Amino acid sequence: MGTGPTDFFEQAARARGYRRIAGLDEAGRGPLAGPVVAAIVILPRRWSPVLLDDSKLLSEQQRQVLYEAITTRAIAWAIGMASEQEIDELNILGATRLAGCRALSYLASPPDYLLLDALHLPMVPVPQRPVIKGDQLSRSIAAASILAKVSRDRVMTTYHERFPQYQFHLHKGYPTQEHLRRLQQFGPCPGHRRSFRPVQACLNVPSFA
Repeated sequence: MGTGPTDFFEQAARARGYRRIAGLDEAGRGPLAGPVVAAIVILPRRWSPVLLDDSKLLSEQQRQVLYEAITTRAIAWAIGMASEQEIDELNILGATRLAGCRALSYLASPPDYLLLDALHLPMVPVPQRPVIKGDQLSRSIAAASILAKVSRDRVMTTYHERFPQYQFHLHKGYPTQEHLRRLQQFGPCPGHRRSFRPVQACLNVPSFA
């Protein structure tokens, strides 16, 4: 059992002279519908909210509480998205990088160092350190993972209001059995990623107008 995220990577960057160290993470690579959402956050030094962890290890209620704490206390934070159409055009890795670059561009004051969850942004001229399982190891990346997950879940709740027959508010676009059943029943809607194989398989179903 791990101890949860620490500031080991942030301290290592500070030891090299960096001061504005941001964590970046994304949510929504695996779903069949909706955008991929990236978040970037610069946390105050030596501040770590209670329960901070990889967003996937937390309950929805815990994520909501942490979202409020992080967005209130962070030195800076921002959200960037890439749409399902951009995912289809670029592929999921290209769209994930696009969302990350957008989040970075929206940050009020830019970082001088980036910690990322096993991702590299080759087009960004900021020193970067991709960390395998970074959302479980780095406080900054864990905080970004929570902002990205909560933001994306809110988007998928709005998709449910537009396309209620798919129940997006429950599965958030992930390929659950229930989502696949409804996809086969109703065909893809405009929110689905048409380059993803389970969606392609349903393109001949009488589709959403």
